[in-house]
Amino acid sequence: MALTAAAVLCSGGLAAPGASAHTRSISHSSWRLDDEGARVKLRIPRLELTRVALDAPPEDPALSALAGRYLADRLALRTEQGRCARTGPVEPRKADEGWAAFAWRVDCPGGRPDAIETAILLDVAPSHLHFARLARPDGKITERVLTDAEPAWALPRMDDPNRGEAASVPVGTSIASYVLLGIDHIVTGWDHLAFVLALLLISRSLGEVARVVTGFTIAHSVTLALAVLGFVHPRVAAVEAVIGFSVALVAAESAWNRGGRGGAIPAAAAGGLALCGAAALADVGNVPTATLLGLAVFSGCYFGLLEHTDRPERIRGALAFAFGLVHGFGFAGILGDMDLPTHRLVPALLGFNLGVEVGQLAVVAVTWPLLRLLARPAGGRWGELLIDRLTAALCGVGVFWFITRAFGAG
Repeated sequence: MALTAAAVLCSGGLAAPGASAHTRSISHSSWRLDDEGARVKLRIPRLELTRVALDAPPEDPALSALAGRYLADRLALRTEQGRCARTGPVEPRKADEGWAAFAWRVDCPGGRPDAIETAILLDVAPSHLHFARLARPDGKITERVLTDAEPAWALPRMDDPNRGEAASVPVGTSIASYVLLGIDHIVTGWDHLAFVLALLLISRSLGEVARVVTGFTIAHSVTLALAVLGFVHPRVAAVEAVIGFSVALVAAESAWNRGGRGGAIPAAAAGGLALCGAAALADVGNVPTATLLGLAVFSGCYFGLLEHTDRPERIRGALAFAFGLVHGFGFAGILGDMDLPTHRLVPALLGFNLGVEVGQLAVVAVTWPLLRLLARPAGGRWGELLIDRLTAALCGVGVFWFITRAFGAG
């Protein structure tokens, strides 16, 4: 039953409706304050502008100007008297491939700026994150993550005679805020959650759960730090594709275990990846041929080892560690996009990683007892059926993520 369901949904997953990657909707602004107001620079992925039909090609200056005004109207510097006025046009700026950039000036006559507010894309993408960086006249620089829940950043008053030394330090995003960002990222990162859930499906004891979760945690913490600190620069499309593959492979193992450990699933996994590698030889897709062929060999060896060992939990722990390294690069996307100053990287890493672990452990604490309850004889036919369906669904969505990320638009 499990094997049949997995086979049907794995093949049908290629026609499933769109499933988003863990990548978040983002934008960035930098503010250089002076005595009269501020100079603002903003950059945003062009893909985000398609949400409001404003992704302007270079040959369409009218649409580009419209996009710039749309963004400037939704990003405000305020004083006690109200919003600071934009002076002059919103000017397009040169940007990296796939990004759009704009700059403009705002003046604040009669008052000191006391808040930055954003409403960029929040009406169409409530999970949008805006990273604001502030450079003050005294040379101090800080940043803040703005969200739908916290769209405003209260700025310190530089002209307060009672502010003292502590108040002279700008208040940026705290470690606690990065913890919350990490929690939010894991609970909305469906591919990461799917992988953790698949690991729980193949675990047979609480000790094994502890081993796979520990391996996953250590590994993604290492690569998260390496990527954010700039020591490693992975190919984003390849990382995203392998994350999808990790979900499919672990779910396929669950189906393989439940279906009698036949040769069909290992052969399909290795053969399908070999075909993907052959396609990549013809320069099709976003993942290098060597990576795809390496995954094919890895899959065949993994199932072979499982079949001939009396300690499969050790192999699964190694698998969780190996794929944890890849997932860490995926986690790094948010902090990497923030382009934090060096002195802010360590607290951001600590807080964000802690948040990811808190969210991950909360998911495990809720899900593991439910899965054990379903697997007990008391769960009966309905328990078995639900686990079969969950296994098949995870395999299907993992295959879908892998194929669309490996061979979709890069």
